[in-house]
Amino acid sequence: MKAEKSILSGKHFFQGDTACAEGGIYAGCRFFGGYPITPATEVAERMAERLPAIGGIYIQMEDEIASMCAVLGAAWGGRKSMTSTSGPGFSLMMENFGLGIMTETPCVLVNVQRAGPSTGLPTAVGQGDMMQARWGSHGVYEVIALCPSSPQEAFNLTVRAFNLSEKYRLPVLVMMDEVVGHMTEKVVIPEPGELEVVPRRESRVAPDAYLPFKPDADLVPPMVRAGQGYHIHVTGLTHDERGYPVITKEAQEKLVRRLCDKIRVNRKDILSWEEREAENADVLVVAYGITARIAMLPIQMARKKGLKVGLFRLITAWPFPEERLRKLAGTVGGVVVPEINYGQMVFEVERCVAGKAPVRLVSHMGGSTHRPEDILNAIMDVAKNK
Repeated sequence: MKAEKSILSGKHFFQGDTACAEGGIYAGCRFFGGYPITPATEVAERMAERLPAIGGIYIQMEDEIASMCAVLGAAWGGRKSMTSTSGPGFSLMMENFGLGIMTETPCVLVNVQRAGPSTGLPTAVGQGDMMQARWGSHGVYEVIALCPSSPQEAFNLTVRAFNLSEKYRLPVLVMMDEVVGHMTEKVVIPEPGELEVVPRRESRVAPDAYLPFKPDADLVPPMVRAGQGYHIHVTGLTHDERGYPVITKEAQEKLVRRLCDKIRVNRKDILSWEEREAENADVLVVAYGITARIAMLPIQMARKKGLKVGLFRLITAWPFPEERLRKLAGTVGGVVVPEINYGQMVFEVERCVAGKAPVRLVSHMGGSTHRPEDILNAIMDVAKNK
């Protein structure tokens, strides 16, 4: 079946999970390895329905550990691949997420966050996995994590996640939350070709000259697929450009620094955020996901009281847009950070603000979204005491 026939287009009413799956299909995903878990199950269900009909493969593995393994293997077999999970499943995927970082395997992992810890509230919202997204695996590494605030963004950012994964050869995270995953809104899907879709960067050298981990000038190595006649050795051990284990501090320094720097030196291409009247605000609200939408009402209420209140919405949570926030910190009187946790991204905000303005966390333990009046009270209090 031709690719363009497999892609929906036009206006639809989708929940965020469904839009996320359609974003993967638009980006060229043709393999999904998953395990059902609330509130991400609808992503898998949509893929189970759609992929077999368009020449793709859906497979339900025995658990989340195996799911992430299957996704990595499918990527080396030449498929764009993804999985979805939540809370406990995200924890189980962290070891193989790190394997994907070390082996530079492009794929997408969607985490529809729910309230934890442990089993917690499986059907209710949370934003408690944001630091785990950055530091959940072990060792030194960089990640890319995107945070949609609507079903439309669930579609758009899943496409972008695939593009970034192919461009920089690593697993990319889509950090959704239960409310965005389960809300239903209009989603406009462009015609095929209207949104950029980055293809796999394939090596053009002959098999006898190919080195699987020899980078181009942008620090990213081209890839080949298993079965094309190339010799491929893929390992989680520290390795050289052939992929062979080299257990020395010199090899570790060279490899891991490149894995980090291919993200760090390309931050400007990766970073994304939204600002609304952020410069010279009395108070700046920093938020992401569904909380950024909830915050709009108290922001409007505070403006009616005569305060200048701006919004800084994280679209890219990792890498964190520290340069821009640091600049804004010198122009605002205070910062309010509402999160559905007991404080996670607020620590990054505090680090970047660096004492230039007071920072106030508005925490909420999960199970529901913030009451607008709680955010409004924090805005008013910070404005009063700036």
